[in-house]
Amino acid sequence: MEEKKNIRKEIRLKIKAMYGWEKDYYGKRALQLIESDPLFQKAKTVLLFWSLPDEINTHAFIERWSESKTILLPVVIDEDSEIRPFQGTTNMKTGAFNIDEPVGEAITDYSTIDLAIIPGMAFDPSGNRLGRGKGYYDKLLARLSCHKIGVCFPCQLLPSIPQEPWDEKVNRVIIG
Repeated sequence: MEEKKNIRKEIRLKIKAMYGWEKDYYGKRALQLIESDPLFQKAKTVLLFWSLPDEINTHAFIERWSESKTILLPVVIDEDSEIRPFQGTTNMKTGAFNIDEPVGEAITDYSTIDLAIIPGMAFDPSGNRLGRGKGYYDKLLARLSCHKIGVCFPCQLLPSIPQEPWDEKVNRVIIG
């Protein structure tokens, strides 16, 4: 666990050292790769994430694609999370960890999700993911049967990431 803590600290420093234009460039490139992916193109319902300042910015991407696809976002509820549909920024409120979250009814049939785009502090080429340390995404990913794509900046791809039995993988990683 100490090793994971150290990796998180190292990644935070690397992202903080990135210039704004670098974040924009790599973020746009990653989102273009997602848009051109056949799995995304075919998907009707996509689980995404409302990005934090140290993540690839998904806000405009979500707003644009919500016009033609059902976009779902996670919402933190106590020690777990649920998924709600994105219905515009006016239907969001600041939730746990200062993240904007959609209001409305939770989606309980996870089999309707065609594709999940997942953030992380770090990934490795085998699809191992290092989150922020609370386990919200591990619990969520365990419930999903769809294809899962991790998305990150180049500095977040590491040769390997230490794993615990409860850690959930993604099927592949798209790097900006």
